[in-house]
Amino acid sequence: MLTNWNNRVLYTGVTNNLLRRIQEHQEGKILGFTQKYNVKKLVYFEETDSIHVAIEREKEIKGWIRQKKNILIEEENPQWKDLSEELYE
Repeated sequence: MLTNWNNRVLYTGVTNNLLRRIQEHQEGKILGFTQKYNVKKLVYFEETDSIHVAIEREKEIKGWIRQKKNILIEEENPQWKDLSEELYE
């Protein structure tokens, strides 16, 4: 899940290459919602080997209310720090 720097919006998506996708968002290459709201901060992610599982999980999370998404994020990342910084290391 991605957010903007003031944590006002959340974006949930699926990818087969997290580093590439984050870089695309951070460089503003992804048009639409994420570009409009400056969504560049990775605050939560899950990994799986199955695209089918990933898509089903994405749909599940997208159906949640904001409060439930916040709880999911805060269980793993209570400070809402940008996890992409750790991925680049």
